[in-house]
Amino acid sequence: MDMIMTTEEHKERAARSSKMILLFAIISMTMMFGGLTSAFIVSKSRVDWLKDFELPAVFYFSTIVIVGCSIAMHLAKKSIQKDNRKATSTYLLVTLALGILFVILQFVGFSNLIEMGYYPTGPSSVITTTFLYVIAFVHLLHLAGGLISLLIIIYNHFKQKYNSTQTLGIELGAMYWHFLDLLWVCLFVFLYFFK
Repeated sequence: MDMIMTTEEHKERAARSSKMILLFAIISMTMMFGGLTSAFIVSKSRVDWLKDFELPAVFYFSTIVIVGCSIAMHLAKKSIQKDNRKATSTYLLVTLALGILFVILQFVGFSNLIEMGYYPTGPSSVITTTFLYVIAFVHLLHLAGGLISLLIIIYNHFKQKYNSTQTLGIELGAMYWHFLDLLWVCLFVFLYFFK
């Protein structure tokens, strides 16, 4: 009995440590984006700042898609807590598909910006759109980390490493996807209202 308690305590400590490490990573990423948005605000006083710039419509759709990722990941977590493996599989795969669709829509948005004549760098670029490219690209890098971790979670799920008593991997994945979702929504609202 004492051995079981010790093992349970060890699992709880490991879970707390993993969540704390992820939380510190999320805080540092938030600070980085805080720096980028602060630089964006300061740069608005430049004479070459675009005042009438409109985000391509595809960015609106990508925002809806990433919210869908977060919802699907939440449902995957709830499903594994009920030992519903089939629903967990479905929601994890939906999260992956929506995550990939988000990336595709972001690149379509970049393509639309270029078609509108807004280049990220070079003589015909403007600081306004350069900021947009940098913010979106850095978010995509973090999303790539989310997709890689999601692939690992899916692999572990199909290896039957998760159940109602062992949900840590899916919980951590859900925390990170909720962060990515909230971060993009905040960035999108920021770029929409503070352009």
